[in-house]
Amino acid sequence: MIFKKKKFDRRVSLKKDVVDSISTYCKIKHPNESILILKGKSKDGHILIDGLVIPPFSHTGPTFAGFPSSFLPFDMSYLGIVHSHPSGSAEPSLTDLHNFFGLVSLIVQFPYGDEDIFAWDSKGNSIKLEII
Repeated sequence: MIFKKKKFDRRVSLKKDVVDSISTYCKIKHPNESILILKGKSKDGHILIDGLVIPPFSHTGPTFAGFPSSFLPFDMSYLGIVHSHPSGSAEPSLTDLHNFFGLVSLIVQFPYGDEDIFAWDSKGNSIKLEII
């Protein structure tokens, strides 16, 4: 084979202050879902998340969260989104997968603690997550 695809061992690193911000935002928005944009860097399959952005014109309810991506400024540091599932399930729904944004999607399940955050790729496969 002339072109070989390098298989990445994907992993996500979240800074502790970002985790705390995500958890707090989810608790404030509860019982509605919350949604935030993840900022950071990605290299060789390692995704480092070190910041968050509240998306402009976002809309949320008990079973949905979204925003029009056309209003976002061009920013290469946007890596994906994080949103909450107040129902308690961290599995991505079909709607979550159809509206995938960026490289990674984090889902936070109720009660929104450090151990309640899970990372997913665009196909719904779990990605290893660590808090640094």
